[in-house]
Amino acid sequence: MTEPRTPPASLSEVHRSVAIPDKMSVFKRIFAFVGPAYLVSVGYMDPGNWATDIEGGSRFGYELLWVLLMSNLMAVLLQTLSARLGIVTRMDLAQACRESYSRPVGFALWILCEIAITACDLAEVLGTAIGLNLLFNIPLLAGVFITAADVLLLLYFQKLGIRKVEAFVLALITVIGGCFVIEVWLAKPVWGEVVTGLVPHLNSESLYVAIGIIGATVMPHNLYLHSALVQTRAVGSSPVKIRQACKYNLTDSALALNAAFFVNAAILIVAAAVFHSRGEVVTEIGQAHALLEPMLGTVIAAPAFALALLASGQSSTLTGTLAGQVVMEGFIRFHMRPWLRRMISRSLAIIPAAVVIGLMGTAGTYRLLILSQVILSLQLPFAVIPLIHFTSRRQWMGEFTNKMWVKVLAWIVAVILIGLNARLVFQQMSEWIANAGGAAVWIEIVIIPAAVALGGLLFYLIFGPVWRGWYKRAGGIAPTYSANDLSAPEFRRIGAALEATERDQAILAQAISMARQHNAGLVLIHVAESMGPRFWKGESINEEVRSDRAYLERLQREIAALGLRVEIELGYGEPAREIVRLAAETKLDLLVLGAHGHRFPQDILFGATATRVRHGLKIPVFMVHVSKTKDR
Repeated sequence: MTEPRTPPASLSEVHRSVAIPDKMSVFKRIFAFVGPAYLVSVGYMDPGNWATDIEGGSRFGYELLWVLLMSNLMAVLLQTLSARLGIVTRMDLAQACRESYSRPVGFALWILCEIAITACDLAEVLGTAIGLNLLFNIPLLAGVFITAADVLLLLYFQKLGIRKVEAFVLALITVIGGCFVIEVWLAKPVWGEVVTGLVPHLNSESLYVAIGIIGATVMPHNLYLHSALVQTRAVGSSPVKIRQACKYNLTDSALALNAAFFVNAAILIVAAAVFHSRGEVVTEIGQAHALLEPMLGTVIAAPAFALALLASGQSSTLTGTLAGQVVMEGFIRFHMRPWLRRMISRSLAIIPAAVVIGLMGTAGTYRLLILSQVILSLQLPFAVIPLIHFTSRRQWMGEFTNKMWVKVLAWIVAVILIGLNARLVFQQMSEWIANAGGAAVWIEIVIIPAAVALGGLLFYLIFGPVWRGWYKRAGGIAPTYSANDLSAPEFRRIGAALEATERDQAILAQAISMARQHNAGLVLIHVAESMGPRFWKGESINEEVRSDRAYLERLQREIAALGLRVEIELGYGEPAREIVRLAAETKLDLLVLGAHGHRFPQDILFGATATRVRHGLKIPVFMVHVSKTKDR
């Protein structure tokens, strides 16, 4: 198989830090692989899940239990694909996106993922603050600001190594699970009705909560995180070792995510058995806590509920930070100290939480929790679609490419997610426009174009790989040409796109070397791009034009003295367009061009001439990295 370029390691501090010895018992080998899925699973039982599960259970009884089951099956499939991507390609999902998509598309996906992580962090902030309030009577606003200190806890555990982090998170999961075993036992649900809740049923009233449940369960940033966490294991590169790692990680994912399903189902069942059966619709987590004791008649229920909530918020905090680190390093290759990354993420979550609590009180926190989970669900397709494409790409995955039945299931999941989200977007926009009155025009000129743009991006993610030929090599069969059939290209006319700066030295040195090698003629190209040449083209004769022409003529004389054939061409106006035009008119076979190493944000600010020229020409373009120096 053709392997992609290997980018810098994900989570370099713990990359391949867990050894997998060859000689060990099956049990010890399984234990060595256990861990990544449990770190991921805490995102499936974070405080955002509590909000959607409690509202779903108290408002609709057991009706939405099937949504939890469907979400869990989706999660097992998608997390398994995520783990396989990381094991086989040794790239996480963010790195794979960077390798496969253009910078604008990659940048858009990064921003969407950062929004999802912030939404998840918002749920963790609110959940932890509510847990502190319920257990210790700490005011919600104070609890929100206390959550900023959990960065110290994160730093401590990260220094101890990934296995210690996994052990701590597993202990918190055990606390959450134990608390809800008690809650379900006290609630005494009618199990016959629980079973009927597994039959699919959905209407316009329950759609919003159902999509929130899906967003809270199948979390987009967990797909990025899992593909990085599996690389903490020092897995060998042989097919046997990779196959073994995929098998054990499937087991890890199934066990961990089914544990998360138990917690989510327990929350919904308790809400249905305790609140819905008595006609109580819970609109706040604090309200659920307050009602548990009098309705169940025991003092154990409320503290167990609050303790589980606090453990949920803290466990999700750890994994949320790791996900943020993976996404930032993978998409833009920017490494930030974990504590600084944590403080930035947490600040973005604390501000809206503090504002909502100040303006709307506890009722506002609950609605904000629900909204955060809907945001996560809306971002899901932008992570799921690339994941399906990458794991179906035989050039990368080889024998580990998705089998046909896996592809079918994965695309069914994607269609369900896209369909539910499209319905939600249409329904929500219709409500906003109907209730906005005179402000509806702002929704029509801001929200609707944004939705259309995201729809266009999603369309590109779905069909772009087909257009770009990712699947041209059907069945993964290698081409049958022989190396003896290859012939070296002949370049008779080589162009050099000059900038009239000291950087031209590197461009000219490369162009002259290649001209000598191929016995080719040189064409020196430069574009005058000030206001005069842009408007008056060749009729403009100002100081810049005279200076640029003199510069080219001097170089022409000096290069001709070296025994090379050389011509000069001066263009006027927009550099990329003029370089493409002159290269075509002078019938170049190769163009040598300077590249400054700009990344996407800088391309927006300083231009992306090299990229535009490369896409505008059909001849080879040789990119020379040039350092940033002063003009001549």
